[in-house]
Amino acid sequence: MRRVLTLFALLAIALSAPAALSAQDSGDVHQDKKDVRHDRRELHSDRKDIRHDPKDIHQDRPDIRQDVKHGDVKDARQDRQDLRHDRRDIRQDRRDRRHDVRDVRKDRRDLRQHRKDVHQEKKDSSK
Repeated sequence: MRRVLTLFALLAIALSAPAALSAQDSGDVHQDKKDVRHDRRELHSDRKDIRHDPKDIHQDRPDIRQDVKHGDVKDARQDRQDLRHDRRDIRQDRRDRRHDVRDVRKDRRDLRQHRKDVHQEKKDSSK
């Protein structure tokens, strides 16, 4: 009798596992879609930052020259520091953009794979 109950319990677990896993996968798909949207928004803001930062750099260079020409050493140092900060900001924005592009590619790949898996499951279940 104990064997029959154990066998019945294992059979019930085996039959309910695919339903539980598919429910878990649907949450992953939703999260992947959310990640893609979030990463695309970040890409847009990074591109915008990258476009505006060179303008700051081009504005700082003449300021430094003018400060040095007029003998304002303190202002020239401040402008140089600002120029270094702007260059560092561009490097960081480009790095962030590269990471976001990788994340978008990975999330899209996961979504495509999930769609293939769902399609394959439908094919297999119809046989």
